Amino acid sequence: MAKKRIITTTINGREEQFLCEPRQTLLEVLRDQLDLTGTKEGCANGNCGACTVLLDGRAVDSCLVLAVECEGAQLDTIEGVASSEGLDVIQQAFLEQAALQCGVCTPGFIMSAKALLAENPDATEEEIRFYLAGNLCRCTGYDKIIRAVQQAATDRQATAPAT
Repeated sequence: MAKKRIITTTINGREEQFLCEPRQTLLEVLRDQLDLTGTKEGCANGNCGACTVLLDGRAVDSCLVLAVECEGAQLDTIEGVASSEGLDVIQQAFLEQAALQCGVCTPGFIMSAKALLAENPDATEEEIRFYLAGNLCRCTGYDKIIRAVQQAATDRQATAPAT
């Protein structure tokens, strides 16, 4: 058995340390050690996107990332999306558009949408569909999810400070 490693990273804006084996996935550590259970396990092989988190601003499937790869990285999980003032515009749009049902895929969709809108705040419907293609939903259908991301983009632009 390989020696456990101490990993120092920033998660949702806070510096964190955890102990993990080199073979442990980021998903395992988030859920089982750090009690960040908002990130869901859907398939454990990178096909569903339920475990999507942001690693240095990029959307990744945490079931495919080894926790040791996160040394010194910036991680954002669904737990860090809302603020003390309330829900993020993406979360609010998902509620308003009824873009969630069972909730297993929702955190992954929200994290992917967050990465997309940071990268491309004016994404077209086609670009949104393409970007979210790695996230699967078995309950709601995708139209409501696409509408929610479109609404979030519009709402963000409406509340963005003028430059």
